[in-house]
Parts: sequence; C-alpha cells; structure tokens
Amino acid sequence: MKNNLSRLNLLIRFLAIIFATTSVFYHLWLIFQGLIPNLVSRPLHLSLALPWLFFFVKSKNGIEQFSGWVIGALGIAASLWIAINQSELGDQYGILMNNFQIAVGIILLVAVIEGARRAIGWPLPLVALISLIYGLYGQYLPGEFGHSGPPLNSFLGTLTIAEGGIWGSLTDVSVKVVAIFVIFGAVLNAGESGQGFMNLAAAAAGKLKGGAGKVSVISSALFGSISGSASANVASTGAITLPAMTKLGYPKRLAAAIEAVASSGGQIMPPLMGAGAFVMVTLTGIPYTSIMAAALLPAILYFFTVWVGINAYSKQFDLQGIATEDKPSTRDVLVTSGFFLVPFTVLLFGMFVIEKSPQYSACMAILAGIVMLFIDGNLQFNLKKTLDRLETAAITSARQISIIASIIICASIIIGVLSITGLGIKITSLILTGSGGLLWPSLLLTALACMLLGMEVPTTAAYVICIAVAGPALTQLGVEPLQAHLFVFWYALISTITPPVCGAVFIASGMVNENWLKVALTAMALGVGLYIIPLGMIANPAIIQLGTNTSAALLAFIQIAIGLSLISYGLIGLKKVMYKIILLVAGVSVIFGHLFFTN
Repeated sequence: MKNNLSRLNLLIRFLAIIFATTSVFYHLWLIFQGLIPNLVSRPLHLSLALPWLFFFVKSKNGIEQFSGWVIGALGIAASLWIAINQSELGDQYGILMNNFQIAVGIILLVAVIEGARRAIGWPLPLVALISLIYGLYGQYLPGEFGHSGPPLNSFLGTLTIAEGGIWGSLTDVSVKVVAIFVIFGAVLNAGESGQGFMNLAAAAAGKLKGGAGKVSVISSALFGSISGSASANVASTGAITLPAMTKLGYPKRLAAAIEAVASSGGQIMPPLMGAGAFVMVTLTGIPYTSIMAAALLPAILYFFTVWVGINAYSKQFDLQGIATEDKPSTRDVLVTSGFFLVPFTVLLFGMFVIEKSPQYSACMAILAGIVMLFIDGNLQFNLKKTLDRLETAAITSARQISIIASIIICASIIIGVLSITGLGIKITSLILTGSGGLLWPSLLLTALACMLLGMEVPTTAAYVICIAVAGPALTQLGVEPLQAHLFVFWYALISTITPPVCGAVFIASGMVNENWLKVALTAMALGVGLYIIPLGMIANPAIIQLGTNTSAALLAFIQIAIGLSLISYGLIGLKKVMYKIILLVAGVSVIFGHLFFTN
C-alpha cells in the first residue's frame, strides 16, 4: 500500500514538473517568437493555468476533487478548442452559432469563475457572477441602470470567443507581462538572491539604531519590487527578519508590523513594482522610463516615513542594531549580491542599451538568473541543489501564474460586462454625481473602491479593475492619466495592512504568534504614508515630474517629507494627545495647506 502511494506521489510530482516546465517555456517562447494570434496565445495561457487550480491542489473532500477534475478537464478542452478554431471564430464577430458553441462558452465561464474561487475565495467570483446576471437580466431593471438586453449568443460570444471578455486586454497583460515577471521573481527567489538582499541590507543599516527593523525595510523593498506579492514577501524575508528582531527585544507587534509594512511597500518601489510598472506601460502607453521616474520619489517617501516611525519606536523601546558578530562579511555581501545584480544588470542592459521591450529584456534576465541557479553562495556547483532549485523555480512560477491568471481572467468577465452593457460609463457618471463633480470627494470614493477590491485580489489585479472603472472619472475631473494610475495603484495596496483583511499583517502576526489586530494598528501607524502619499501626489503633482522638472520634483519631495515626518512622529513618538494633534495638523498643513490658498 505504501509503495503504491509512494509511486502515485512520484507520478504526480513528475507530471507537475512537466506541466510547470511547459508553462515556463511557453511564456518565454511567446516573447521570443513574436506575434501570435491573441485567440491562440490567451486560451493556451488559460489551459496551462487550469491544472494548477484543479489538479495539483489538495481538495477538501472527494466531491470537490472529482468536480475539480471534471471542470478542469472541460475548461482545458474548451480553451484548446478556441485556440485551434481561432481563425473561423474570428469571422463570427463574437456571435455563437450553435448549441455546441454556447456550451463551450458556458464551460469557459464556469471554469474561470470556479478556478478563481478556489484560488482566492468568493469575493471576486461573486462579483463576476453578479455581473453576468446583470448582463443577462439587466434589461428588467428600471431607471438608468437598466440596459437594452443583448441576445444570449451575442453576450456569451463577446465574453468567450472574441477579444472583448475573458480573452481581452487584461488577459494579454497576464500573458505577456505579469507571467514573465512572475517567472523572473521565482527564478531569483529559488537561488541566493533573497540572501543577497538580506546581506546587502544588513551591511547598509545593521549598525543603526533600530537596525534590525531597518534591515527588514531595505530587504523587503528590494525583494518586494520583484515578487509582486506582499504576502509572499512577508513569508520569505520575514523568515529571517522576524526572528532577528524578536531576538533583539523588539515587541512582537512591532516586529510583525515592520515586516508587513515594508513588504507591502516593495510593490510600489521601482524598477519593477511587482510588474506593476510594466502593466502601467501597457495600459497607458507611457514609456517605462517615465513611469519609473514618476514612481521613484513617492516610493522613497513611503520608506522614509517608515524609517521615521522606526526611529520613534527605537526611543520608546531602546531598539538596538544588529550585533557585529551577526553581520555578514564583506565577501558574503559582495558574492550574494551578485545573484540579483547580474540578472538586474541584464534586464537594464536589455531595456536601455540594446533597447528591447521590458518583456524581452526580462526574458534575457530570466536566462541569466537560471544560469545563477547552478552555483551557491560559496560559488560551488551541486547537481542535486541545482535540480531542486530549477524544480522550485518552475513549480513556483506555474502556480503563481495560474493564480494571477485566474484572478485577471475572472476580472475580465466583469470588465467585459461593463463594456457590453455600458455599465462602466454609468459607474463613472455615478462617481461624478456622487462627488458633486468635485475632485477630492471623487478621489475618496475611488480610494474606498480600491481598498474594497484589494481585500481579496492581488494589487496588480485590483489596480487594473479599479482603473478601468474609476480612471475615466478622475481624468474627466482634470487628473493627469499617470497621476490617476499611480493614485489607483497605491490605494489598491492599502488592504494589505488595513483591517479587516490585511493579508500581510495576518501572515506576519502568525509568524511571531501575536494578536493580528495589535499588529494591524501598529502597521497602520508605521505605514501612514500609504494613506497620505497618493493624495499628496494629487495635491503636489510636481512630485511625479522627476524626469521632466527635476528641481520642482525635489522641492515637492522635501515638502511632503517634512509633512510626513511630523505626522509619523506625532502618531508614534508622542504620548500626550494635545501634542499629537498639533503635529498631525502641522504635517497635514505642510502637505496640503497650499490648496486652501490657491482655491
């Protein structure tokens, strides 16, 4: 019996490696190959994601396992059918011709929604279901939110055999942008890059007051820019930083809060922003260099505010730096840093020297990263370690690609219904009407929507959904497109540290066995910049003009930095309420006070 079980596990592992390797090679091949029809590349993307949602997962019971196999197999077959018949389907202009095609469309929608449910839970799939019901029966709604009621074969066809639904532009982002940078992050994380981040951070900030916390900030900023997931960042860097902080006497709530806040901020830090920068390039058409320049100063402000908060806590708790004997040697810093510097150098070389696309450059960097997996921190080759790293990189890539694909393709159902029914324009009108046509109420409504969407959805996915809905309203009110995109991207992140969901906080608090609510409140104080800086970007637009108006950008940077210092120290460093209020009012006045004089 045991032998049979062992053989079954080996077979499952072998199949998982085959599927994972196929997924990685397919997405790399797409970039190197060039133009592939969208109704081929995108369905194949889904067909490679579905096994990781339905087959290579632990099921709660036999019924769920059996239903998963059935739905997964039908979903893969339907996706492959779309890819094989894409030429004929293109001539149908999104209209399903017979019952078989209607069945294919229904299977695809069921597979996408159920796959997303199994990946992240009910909230987003439930919204997708409600949007489908609205699309099918919204003509019976009275008033302006009713619609004309498209025919079933046209409605389902637009969503499933044309490029206006699950095969739309959001899915293209998943196929050609997110997947590539997920692979890049997985390859780096499978080797010594994570240790390189830690060693570099320890060398830079280890001796400082509160040094262990500041090491967490720097390492998490570096790692988080690649990983694109605050939760993954906490789990990886936190495994090293949290024990180091608690060992040095950091209160558990503070240690967990520092890690959660630092890990969340990694996604707003150039050059990658967890692939968000390249998604923004795709959605806005703005050059990557312009987006990176615009995002840099606000990201530095965020980590500067966290730094100020750690200094304030250091005075309360007498937080010490890392002991000299625990610091990495200069050799270790230099050697392990190479494991992420080499792929990063290749990435930047590809983009700025030979002027290739970000995706093509990332593929080159992935190949360089794969080469780096063949040696360890001692510059030695070990075949077993290398094979394990390659397996880890492939399987991690495939799993993460599948999760993000399930979310983005599920979100594409919502975007498709918004487009088909005209609901997107109505929501934009609702935002404008609800805010009285005023900018700041519209910003607050948009921020609330971003936070709600971000509760169960990764930052990048929440950003692309929310910018599709709220972006037009903001631009109509005079917000520049890049401002609007950065504003939405930042606020899509705040649910990582803000109750009730706060995924990064939950993971960090679990790792140190501390009450999550205590950690969340501390994290919100430390990460106060996450709530204020996006508004500061609207009030002080010069902050994102580093590439075009450097002096004005630096002046705005100094102004906002002073205001954030006052706010952060007021929240954390003072005990008397009156003094807190004075500093908070002063800080807000420094950042936003000029608006009262110009309006």
